[in-house]
Amino acid sequence: MLNHIRIRNFAIIDHLDLDFKNKLTTLTGETGAGKSILLGALGLLLGDRADSDSVRTGSSKAEISAEFDITQLASVNNWLSDKELDADGDCLLRRRLGADGRSRAFINGSPVPLQDMRQLGEMLVDIHGQHEHQSLMKADMQRQLLDDYANHPELLNKVKTTFTNWNLQKEKLNNLQTACKDKNDRLDLLRFHVTELEELGLLKGEIEKLQHEHKTLANADLLSDNTSSALVSLYDSEENSVYAQISQQASKIEDLLATDNSLTPAFEMLAEAMVQIEETASLLRDYNDNLNSDTERFNEVETRLGLIHDLSRKHQLEPDQLINLHETLIKELNELDNADENLSQLETNVENLNKEYLTLTKKLTDARKKTSKKLNKEISESMQTLGMSGGKFEIKISARDTASANGLDQIEYQVSTNTGQPFKALAKTASGGELARISLAIQMITAQQGRIPTLIFDEVDSGIGGGIAEIVGKHLRMLGESRQVFCITHLPQVASQAHHHMQVYKHSDGKETRTEIIPLEMKQRVDEISRMLGGLEITQQTIDHARDMLKRSQLDA
Repeated sequence: MLNHIRIRNFAIIDHLDLDFKNKLTTLTGETGAGKSILLGALGLLLGDRADSDSVRTGSSKAEISAEFDITQLASVNNWLSDKELDADGDCLLRRRLGADGRSRAFINGSPVPLQDMRQLGEMLVDIHGQHEHQSLMKADMQRQLLDDYANHPELLNKVKTTFTNWNLQKEKLNNLQTACKDKNDRLDLLRFHVTELEELGLLKGEIEKLQHEHKTLANADLLSDNTSSALVSLYDSEENSVYAQISQQASKIEDLLATDNSLTPAFEMLAEAMVQIEETASLLRDYNDNLNSDTERFNEVETRLGLIHDLSRKHQLEPDQLINLHETLIKELNELDNADENLSQLETNVENLNKEYLTLTKKLTDARKKTSKKLNKEISESMQTLGMSGGKFEIKISARDTASANGLDQIEYQVSTNTGQPFKALAKTASGGELARISLAIQMITAQQGRIPTLIFDEVDSGIGGGIAEIVGKHLRMLGESRQVFCITHLPQVASQAHHHMQVYKHSDGKETRTEIIPLEMKQRVDEISRMLGGLEITQQTIDHARDMLKRSQLDA
């Protein structure tokens, strides 16, 4: 749900900070007070294109941010996690708009493309009454809402899984059929490459060993000369070796121990140094004795490495990838050798999966048609109560041209707003008010299946009044029991049904005009409902009427 919105220097809003609650909130105010400005600001956070004219006059930039609670929204959390934008149950959207027309979007503090903000926004807020952010205009959402209401997740999963497996088997079959067209040539080439790699007989880790041996053989003389020289200097020279010199000094220190035993540590370290030099000398002697300067072996290693590198260049691979290539080619060779048998098996798999897919999609289509009949009746009845006498709702289910993971159905919500009028796609419904009320009817019937937590209704009361307006208000209030609902309204019958009420007003100091939005307490609500009822002159009777409307809305709840 939407917890908070912060607006700075947007249109005629100087600065605005609003906290929101759950259930139904209505926003009211006189015509021109700026109710639509809040929608415009929210629209920018949902990915609308920015207009530099929206920056408040005299300001260099406008900034809008909103905080959402997404702890219960698994799909939103998964989306944020996939984008590496997650932030532990909270989601902060921010949009910065410069007077020069430049715009930047942020999700949880990270800059993002506008398309990402639009995708996320469509999962958080649904605006009814205008087409831009209305999820019900989208075919995928219409299908999803029908399936959610039908409550057949197991059947949907089976269709998706079967469709995926069917496509995988078809892809394997196509690949094998393509390979079989040039089967003999490909077999000859595969056998040649496999034989070549088998003759090479490359072992795991062999390249590293050969490279080390090659380097050692290439530098055998240098290694021998330097290690021999070190051996003489350290140990083998009887008079001038490091060992002989340390030995002499150790003897002198040892003679002094009887006089001062505090020299014992120094003597022990010299003795240890002699042992270390002896061991070093032994290692150098062994190394030198085993050092191979065999020219013939050097040539063998160099030839072996040359063969390996030649073959790796031929296959355009790194030398250490030749072993994996050998295994891959053997596998392909075996598959192609058994191509006829594999083709037959794959063809059978594809045919069986196709039959299974058609069987499952037939069940899915039947389930959707059964559910659609129920929805058609209930939503049509709801439309009648919302001031659309003669209006009807129908879910049109037709066959798709191609198979999909969601079945073989093309689903379109259609409405007839008056008796005798033909059904038209929901997206082509004439007025914003009608569209908003149809959306309200749909949301009321499918409230428990709704995936988007925050709904905004604008113009829902356009062209209605009296008892129908009260019914609209009651419907909105009931919808607010399961979702966070906002309604911009000019009718007191709707405003009085709200759990929370905010007033939008405009004021001027003679130099500048500003829009403010404030939450109303009960007394203020009475005053605002009275204003909406009474117009220019507010009488005691008007005030009593306002109190009565608010009281009845609480009793009805």
